[in-house]
Amino acid sequence: MAPRTREELVSMAVMDPALAAILEMRPAMRPPKPSDPYYGRTDHTALREHRATILKEKWGLRYLPGLIPEVTEEDRKIPVRDGSEITIRIYKPVTVMEGRSPLIVMLHEGGWGMGDLTDEEVNCRLFSRDLGAVCVNVEYRLAPEYPFPTWINDAWDALQWCAQNASNLGADPSKGFVIGGGSAGGNITAVLAHLARDDRLSPPLTGQYLGVPAVMCFLPPSHIPAQYRSEFISHPFITPSRDPILNVALGPAGPYITPIIRSVVGLLPLKLLARIFSMAGMHGDMSSSLFVPFLYGKTERGHKDLPPAYFQVCGLDPLRDEALIYERVLREESGVKTKLDVYKGLGHYFWTNFPELEMSRTFVEDTVKGMRWLLEQEK
Repeated sequence: MAPRTREELVSMAVMDPALAAILEMRPAMRPPKPSDPYYGRTDHTALREHRATILKEKWGLRYLPGLIPEVTEEDRKIPVRDGSEITIRIYKPVTVMEGRSPLIVMLHEGGWGMGDLTDEEVNCRLFSRDLGAVCVNVEYRLAPEYPFPTWINDAWDALQWCAQNASNLGADPSKGFVIGGGSAGGNITAVLAHLARDDRLSPPLTGQYLGVPAVMCFLPPSHIPAQYRSEFISHPFITPSRDPILNVALGPAGPYITPIIRSVVGLLPLKLLARIFSMAGMHGDMSSSLFVPFLYGKTERGHKDLPPAYFQVCGLDPLRDEALIYERVLREESGVKTKLDVYKGLGHYFWTNFPELEMSRTFVEDTVKGMRWLLEQEK
């Protein structure tokens, strides 16, 4: 397949009229109100609480507003490598369709520093009800309290725990063993797919779900292979973001200073760039493949021998081209089966932030269809 043209990529970023109509009536995220307990604070904990509050206010409009009788839910603590415990939530179908259930492990979004189990509970309930899966929702520890690579270590320990305890959970990984998540959760999924391959996780993963994933984590275009740069135009250094949620911008002076910044960072080695990004608030290490899974492409095995991957990508999302390039690399260069759905004119995590959109329901239904496709594949 030839690289996508600039015109094709630009057309994906023409805002959907229904989304534009909502933004004319209200902001994407309401500001804090005096009644909010964190009102007047600007620390990270306050920002985390505000995000959770806004999303909770929209739960009634979600595809599934709450608990469903067809699925049981149980919280459990599991050990991780530093002697601590993290919480997982286990979802099981009340009635197993045929034989034992496949096993799905989900990781929530939130930029590695926000989010919780509620962010993936709709997907987990649907996977359990509609696909008969045992679903494990992982609450990994967050930055900045727990710095990189804590969240990767927690997620990897949880995945190994699930593999070792699948039978006790009532799951049969031979029916399917899939890991997935969105945004930061998709990033962690991509990393863990490589770790599971390299460390020979047993039983092996049979699929990976990558929803609006951070694959390059805004790695500057100068630091990705030249053959992909013509398709990397959603990066904020190339195109100012118009995404109402992931609005990565440099302020009013952005158009003037972006070329300067782009030139400077292009001269910096990745290790130094990683330190600069860290000082600017980036939670991970830009020079590590445990944070930037695209960097696995520089290793001997690259991205080969990974399980099939299902992608959902949004046209307004500044992460769009990271995912589109990665999907093509997996499919064309690494021989990995892929399935791709693109949502033109819609932004990062639009389906949770704008659940009233008809396309939000479509997105959630597509997620279930994509997971079903993964369960039907053979590695």
